[in-house]
Amino acid sequence: MNIGITLIIQMVVFMTVVLITMKYIWPVILGAMEEREKQIADGLAASDEAEVALKKAQVEAEGILNEARTDAGEVREGANKMATKIKDQAKADAIAEKERQMAAAVAEIEQEANRAKEDLRKQVSSLALAGAEKLLNKEVDSKVHADLLNDLVKEI
Repeated sequence: MNIGITLIIQMVVFMTVVLITMKYIWPVILGAMEEREKQIADGLAASDEAEVALKKAQVEAEGILNEARTDAGEVREGANKMATKIKDQAKADAIAEKERQMAAAVAEIEQEANRAKEDLRKQVSSLALAGAEKLLNKEVDSKVHADLLNDLVKEI
């Protein structure tokens, strides 16, 4: 065989392989490469979106945290005010109770003093009657002299 014919046959076979490859294999390889490129681009875009979403979430979380701190401060302040109010109310109630008890004690003391005065008046009138009986050596009728004794008690 001649080297020229062999070379021509090899060129024809090579061209056939190149044409078959370009027609059937190359589009499949290009499609796979484009699909992979698209997946990589989508992954990068998703990564960028996730990074933006993460920053946004961090800002939101910081805002919520600051709001929670503010609310906690307000709750703490309200609780302190409520505690002060309750303490002041308890103090006022205690003072009112003390005043009430003191007024009741003063009233009881006055009643007791009045009872003691009344008892003392009765004793004085009894002693006065006994003294008058001894002076007069006769018995004084208390029914007859009841008005006199009442006036004497009122004067004393």
